[in-house]
Amino acid sequence: MMAMTAQAEATDDDLVARARAGDRDAFAALVERHYDFVFRVAWRWCGRRADAEDIAQEVCIRLGRAIAGFRGEGRFTTWLYQLTLNAARDQGRRVAREATRVAAYGVHALSAAAVVEPEPDDPADALWEAVRQLPPKQCEAVLLVYGEGLSHDAASDVMGCAEATVSWHIHEARKRLKALMRPARER
Repeated sequence: MMAMTAQAEATDDDLVARARAGDRDAFAALVERHYDFVFRVAWRWCGRRADAEDIAQEVCIRLGRAIAGFRGEGRFTTWLYQLTLNAARDQGRRVAREATRVAAYGVHALSAAAVVEPEPDDPADALWEAVRQLPPKQCEAVLLVYGEGLSHDAASDVMGCAEATVSWHIHEARKRLKALMRPARER
């Protein structure tokens, strides 16, 4: 009980330092503290619960392998955003490759890539579905700024670009989203 309280009160920097030194309890505390965040980012990226769970699990595995390489030059959560977005992109590429393979060979196998998601009833779900249709950098910018509440400056750190570039991606995304969200009869 005392160890759990100490883990809960420790900062991310403390836990990272201890995890890098091989402390499994500190690593477990980091995963527990940030799992919901990782899942949320993954879900907003892909829009499917099963895929988001797969991505979150992959991030936990990658985190275990990569924690020793975290240099601490930025915030842990910024680094974790990057790890999560990379895992989500990799998952998207795997799904796309599988869909291409199925189409190329004409195989009608049941797969997660072939499952058709029902139309969202919630306007927020419809909006996030439209966001997922944006070009990747615009989707990332919207996810980070509006989905996660980051400033343009913080999003630029995660995306590895200038703050002005994030602002441009947001501007372009808004224009595309207006067109995507317009009812079909108005198009």
